[in-house]
Amino acid sequence: MANAIIVGMQWGDEGKGKIVDLICPAFDAVVRFQGGHNAGHTVRFADRHFSLHLIPSGILHGDTRCVLGNGMVVSPEAFFAELDRLVEAGVETAGRLFVSDRAHALLPWHVELDRAREEARGVHAIGTTSRGIGPAYEAKASRHGLRLGDLGSSDLEAKLRVEHARVAAELAALGAPEPTPDGDLARLSREWAERLEPFLADTEVALAEWIEEGASLLFEGAQGALLDLDHGTYPYVTSSSSTAGGACTGSGVPPTAIGGSLGVLKAYTTRVGAGPFPTELEDDTGDYLRRRGNEFGTTTGRPRRCGWLDTVVARYARRLNGTGSLALTKMDVLDHLDEIRVCTAYEIDGETVRSLPADLAKLGRAKPVYRTFPGWQQDTVGVLEYDQLPKPARDYVRFIEDEVGARVDLVSTGPRREETIVREGGALHDLLGERFTNVLDARGA
Repeated sequence: MANAIIVGMQWGDEGKGKIVDLICPAFDAVVRFQGGHNAGHTVRFADRHFSLHLIPSGILHGDTRCVLGNGMVVSPEAFFAELDRLVEAGVETAGRLFVSDRAHALLPWHVELDRAREEARGVHAIGTTSRGIGPAYEAKASRHGLRLGDLGSSDLEAKLRVEHARVAAELAALGAPEPTPDGDLARLSREWAERLEPFLADTEVALAEWIEEGASLLFEGAQGALLDLDHGTYPYVTSSSSTAGGACTGSGVPPTAIGGSLGVLKAYTTRVGAGPFPTELEDDTGDYLRRRGNEFGTTTGRPRRCGWLDTVVARYARRLNGTGSLALTKMDVLDHLDEIRVCTAYEIDGETVRSLPADLAKLGRAKPVYRTFPGWQQDTVGVLEYDQLPKPARDYVRFIEDEVGARVDLVSTGPRREETIVREGGALHDLLGERFTNVLDARGA
């Protein structure tokens, strides 16, 4: 069964957009199953560069259908802005882009609440993108939310009046300005509903029909496993399920339809916002990784915190997601370091542990136990064959495979689609079967 889930193995920003772009020619459709426009996927090939936030990376491949699933929260304004940029760039979306009518609408009120709450937290701020994601999911969970299919409903204004009163009371308590008037939002909602109409669909039914017809689906998440609402470093997490389990609830596709998962792992570790980060480097090496890796948020532009690779985190993510295959990204960023470290365990209160503690106080006291490797001191940018990597680089990859417990089937050696090593004979090859050649063709396109 060729249906697969692609997941981030760290705190997001692992390079999932590039990997989805590379492998989606082996699939008939790409399905985004959670998150909103707080996520940012960067795709580069030849001399073209795209930054995507809501629409799956597969939209850049003319034969690929793309779905925004029911598990997402969608800002109509952000969706239309992204759509317009794609059309201006010559990307055809008509008949290929489907948006679930069960996905929840992210409204201006949610943004206003998000910003006010973060400001009120002061030094205890979570570090959200302030795009309204949390409040939109909160409205969904508390059954105050509006689905995209509700934006043109006859009782819309009544629903908005009730919600306006609730939002206004909280903003007033936080000392923030009054929310967008409900009348203005009702007018906007009707305009959004009219423009959304060609894209809205019962995507659960569509996906079931495509699977029955023999189509293969790639499920694309946002963020990473350590930002999952249940399994991440709570409360410094996102507001949805960013692990493989979220692909089913966020799309309406049953677990029995999934054939496997591909985990995307950066060759070092980054994190945005607050929260524990045992291998963080607040020195010249951290600055070097940030500059050379261009570690600035696609969505916010914020500098990312940088540190050495943490295989405690990666093992945890592999177990959560059932990952049998890895894509290792940004190997080339490490090219000119004298030595490279990998965290294999933590020392916490005098005890060595190899698993991730749920207690953030313990994680905050964790001292990384490192294994040190010599750097390869050689450019790997654009290398396309695994055997052409310097031996120390191959040793590094082999160590990661042994520590994490999954084979590295893809190695990114640059930001562009074509700058990727594609290894045959692994779990990804087994999953894709004859479609594996499509990935090789895409790399060479």
